Amino acid sequence: MKKLLLGLFLMAGIQSVNAQYYQTDPTRRQAPNQAPAPAQQKGFDPNRLIVGGAIGAVFGDYTNVNISPLVGYRFNDYIAAGANINAQYGQIRYRDFYDVTTERDTYTIFGGGVWGRVYPIPQLFLHVQPEYNGVSEKTTVYDVPNIGDKYTYKSNYGVPSLLLGAGYTQGVGGRVGISFSVLYDVLQDDRSPYNNQLIYRAGVGLGF
Repeated sequence: MKKLLLGLFLMAGIQSVNAQYYQTDPTRRQAPNQAPAPAQQKGFDPNRLIVGGAIGAVFGDYTNVNISPLVGYRFNDYIAAGANINAQYGQIRYRDFYDVTTERDTYTIFGGGVWGRVYPIPQLFLHVQPEYNGVSEKTTVYDVPNIGDKYTYKSNYGVPSLLLGAGYTQGVGGRVGISFSVLYDVLQDDRSPYNNQLIYRAGVGLGF
């Protein structure tokens, strides 16, 4: 009888230890027929790719139309980076005291660079984008003495820019998102196509 009681106490003790193990080990909490939770993917994850672009426009005496496709990678919830292509058309008109056009500059731009974003919260980001662009420019000067009504000349050159700013992104379904940003060229090279203006951009893509 004593041996029987001792055996029952031992079995109860083993069941008690086993129950504590199930409570403290999260890997043992699944139901017997439940599949194990998938392990977190390490290394390159195609679901973190960012593919999209932006369209921006400013109109007036300073006109700029910008199309900028980009690709990148979301390294984690806070940091993303990638590369972009920059294609622009622009026009700058200069007027005299009487509001008469004295000079008009038109240009086309093709270049690119790299970009990085920091997301302090999921919807807001800080943006940095160094880039280098090749510029083809045509300048028309009006009412030039002894030359006629106007004189036109062309030039080609390269110019660096460093765009800094912030923006907002919002998912619209699945991995598709839209983003809005305001940027500024802090280098302000004398020949910068951004001409001391704020740059407004809106884009749509995957992974924003």
